[in-house]
Amino acid sequence: MLDKVVIANRGEIALRILRACSTLGIRTVAVHSTADRNLKHVAMADESICIGPAPSSESYLNMPAIIAAAEVTDAQAIHPGYGFLSENADFAERVEQSGFIFIGPKADTIRLMGDKVEAIRAMKAAGVPCVPGSGGPLGDDAETNMKIAREIGYPVIVKAAGGGGGRGMRVVHTEAALINAIATTQTEAKAAFGNDMVYMEKFLENPRHVEIQVLADGQGNAIHLGERDCSMQRRHQKVVEEAPAPGISDEQRAEIGKVCVEACIRIGYRGAGTFEFLYENGRFYFIEMNTRIQVEHPVTELVTGIDLVKEQLMIAAGQKLSIKQEDVVLRGHAIECRINAEDPESFLPSPGLIQHFHAPGGPGVRVDSHIYEGYRVPPNYDSMIGKLIVHGPDRETAIARMHVALSEMVVDGIKTNIPLQQRIMRDQGFRAGGQNIHYLEKRLAERKGKTLNIG
Repeated sequence: MLDKVVIANRGEIALRILRACSTLGIRTVAVHSTADRNLKHVAMADESICIGPAPSSESYLNMPAIIAAAEVTDAQAIHPGYGFLSENADFAERVEQSGFIFIGPKADTIRLMGDKVEAIRAMKAAGVPCVPGSGGPLGDDAETNMKIAREIGYPVIVKAAGGGGGRGMRVVHTEAALINAIATTQTEAKAAFGNDMVYMEKFLENPRHVEIQVLADGQGNAIHLGERDCSMQRRHQKVVEEAPAPGISDEQRAEIGKVCVEACIRIGYRGAGTFEFLYENGRFYFIEMNTRIQVEHPVTELVTGIDLVKEQLMIAAGQKLSIKQEDVVLRGHAIECRINAEDPESFLPSPGLIQHFHAPGGPGVRVDSHIYEGYRVPPNYDSMIGKLIVHGPDRETAIARMHVALSEMVVDGIKTNIPLQQRIMRDQGFRAGGQNIHYLEKRLAERKGKTLNIG
């Protein structure tokens, strides 16, 4: 087993990693910015090192500072969590070249999956179902691009090969708008990702977002842990996640899960990962693979009983996967609500001092959060301050438990999106299950227009 791990992240995921390390007897090093010296995991870690000022570009994205922290503390490995450098192939490479273990896939794998065009090619070769598309980057010939779009069928979506997080994409409904859309997306992609390569896919108009969690040891063993539905989204950002996905049969789960497992073995995948799909009319369409632990991993943990971060650490230590596919059994239903420090109506960030905090409890309730009474939420980072997760024997019970838990949760001193999450739990469409990725946006627009209230 590993002896000491640097936690190269902040907030709730840093605390989550620390807890997993502690259960395995692994010592921890918390790296933090000047704005984060009062984080909970910094106080709990065996050692802590300040790696720079508040801006993430000078701290959590500062590769030399993080690697130096591993060197001066004699750590063996670095866990990147999610976000920041977690899917940066150059960072993974520099970590390994410096003599440390990167807790995640190999740099080549991250690089492959980070290039959406190459990722789709690799998945097609592995037999993973993909959205009909250009099959490669778009060239400069307008006639060729228009022909590709006609063969795919409008509407199409132009995507940046190096994009992600809902950025670098543009939907095109008519041929007249295509060429300008390609040029605009290329310009934006170059500015945002340093890569102007774009590709084209069929735009699915009413899909759900369903993803498959996998674990692989890089030694020829891999398993899947079922699926999550992440269709409740605002501006391409997930708001509510649940497992299992409503309406997915055992047969469908086994079929798509097997395909993902075989793809992991084919590309030599190592660690935890997620295959993200659009799901429409009973069919799965691959869109990307996230080569890290996901924000929403707790819902999978609650329905499988498997500690995903602990498994990451064991795989990084060189151990073979100890879980077989037949050991994975889904029990009950889990739902996660992301709790953000933001105005629930305008969605503007709401940093500041937390004057009073009360975490909910009761059967099946889990709170993953780094906040506490007297903690000051800084304005420098993502607005998520925690995750509220519940588990029940069925979806109806899970929704009821979430509704109660949200009503118990108190975060005074700043605004949060708890009122929005309460409205979602009351919404009849959400309660029915199986809504598409546009559903929440439409309901919010209706509420803003005073034509219909959520709930």
